Amino acid sequence: MAGKPKLYYFNGRGRMESIRWLLAAAGVEFEEEILETREQYEKLLQDGALLFQQLPLVEIDGMKMVQTRAILNYIAAKYNLYGKDQKERAIIDVYVEGTADLMGLIVMYPFLSAKDKEKQLTVIIQKATNRYFPVYEKILKDHAQDFLVGNQFSWADVHLLEAILMVEEKKSSILAEFPQLQAYKARISNIPTIKKFLEPGSQRKPVPDAKYVETVRRVLQMYF
Repeated sequence: MAGKPKLYYFNGRGRMESIRWLLAAAGVEFEEEILETREQYEKLLQDGALLFQQLPLVEIDGMKMVQTRAILNYIAAKYNLYGKDQKERAIIDVYVEGTADLMGLIVMYPFLSAKDKEKQLTVIIQKATNRYFPVYEKILKDHAQDFLVGNQFSWADVHLLEAILMVEEKKSSILAEFPQLQAYKARISNIPTIKKFLEPGSQRKPVPDAKYVETVRRVLQMYF
């Protein structure tokens, strides 16, 4: 029997958080090795575990996987969260890429200067309100189903809920003009595995703080 997946990352969200979300949605227990020192990172480099010298790193099914999208693809397919056929998989990819573009703006937010954060926040809210959320609002309205693709819970649903919650942390009223997304958020949040992940004490990480930013900068030597 294969052991639990093991996640190597910092004690924060970053590019690993969507992987945590997807594993949790699939009901898969996982372990984490929290990186806190440069020495831990250099050991992974010396061991050849980081193929492109980048995190995140996930040990799963005897593999040491890097590259966030490759890891997410594998998990989605393995746990039946990637549609029933090639066409559904393509649609899921489209929706996931859309939410990933929005989430990418938020992932970088903690590392910006105060002045740049103010500008970035405006961009996040503007794009969520005018570019991304209207798309999902229309999709849900047009096909009148509980889920985004094939009326079956998929990676696209996990990713969109994560994105909604991330933007709500920046502006709590962001869904005020999106009734379909409001109902969708409540519906997906109540799926047992998701509900468990949203409860206090889960492996979901909090909003990145100054300590997280400093750790990432120190370990990766991101000073410039």
